[in-house]
Amino acid sequence: MNPQAIPRPPPRNRPLYALLVLSVIATGLLWRSRLLPLPPFAFKYGGDALWALAVFLGCGFLLRGTSTQKAALIALCLAWCVEFAQLYHAPWIEAIRVTVPGRLVLGSTFNWPDLLAYALGIAAGALLEFQFRRPTQK
Repeated sequence: MNPQAIPRPPPRNRPLYALLVLSVIATGLLWRSRLLPLPPFAFKYGGDALWALAVFLGCGFLLRGTSTQKAALIALCLAWCVEFAQLYHAPWIEAIRVTVPGRLVLGSTFNWPDLLAYALGIAAGALLEFQFRRPTQK
């Protein structure tokens, strides 16, 4: 089969993805603010899934022409690397983690169920992208 005959989705719209990233970050901050009466499980793992969704959307913003599968795999690798990095406790990285931005981006304590929450958040983003980012027909 001719690879050029396979329809490809158009490149991602960067302004749209920037807006989506900011919207998910705002939702995540609200989610974790305690303003919403969420049960502890939803508070913890929903926030983690939203964080990973923001990572996926950020990958889509930066890698606008790559496939959804590749963007999802890169986002999952990044999210899991950040989680495993929480096992590392050098003074320099702990100094970053005690700041609000450092804690929001890098987290503080390794928790293996977070890996599943990240996978679910990225999978949700990938499924939505498959639904709305259709290949163009020539």
